[in-house]
Amino acid sequence: MGMMSLSSVTVLVMILLVQVSSTQYKVGDLDSWGIPTDAKVYTKWPKSHSFKIGDSLLFLYPPSEDSMIQVTASNFKSCNTKDPILYMNDGNSLFNLTQNGTFYFTSGHPGHCQKYQKLIVSVGTYSAEADALSPSSSSADADAPSYQNAFGSIPLSQKSSSSSLLFSTVVASLACAVVVVGALM
Repeated sequence: MGMMSLSSVTVLVMILLVQVSSTQYKVGDLDSWGIPTDAKVYTKWPKSHSFKIGDSLLFLYPPSEDSMIQVTASNFKSCNTKDPILYMNDGNSLFNLTQNGTFYFTSGHPGHCQKYQKLIVSVGTYSAEADALSPSSSSADADAPSYQNAFGSIPLSQKSSSSSLLFSTVVASLACAVVVVGALM
């Protein structure tokens, strides 16, 4: 019984470590997912983050005005929004990164992809293909806000992940650990 309890606790600790180290990213570090005024906003943003399994992407948008779809690389390149891998339209779409690879996202609304509302995220590896599919480089307005925001001004100093969310996750995970360890004894 003692050995079984020890192995159960070890597995629980490993699960807690994975939960604690995962991050929820607000896509683009913006208040909402939308058509950018800077064609490169969704190209630059993923390059400033190292995504890993367990992380998640939060797409925020007015549900009556937009959506988020996951597509194949070829559909991403051609802005073909028919037959998506995944379709979300609730305005608060959370995509969990559960495996290594490259993921392609765009808006499901007609014409939005052609206006550069599309995103490539690589998990666990750098994707040269992502660079090849990105809009061409331009130095004009490199630090300009990405698009007019329906939800107010864009806070430039706000981080993409929420420390309060991380704290809540840690507290909840530790509470679960105490309950499980108590049940094992």
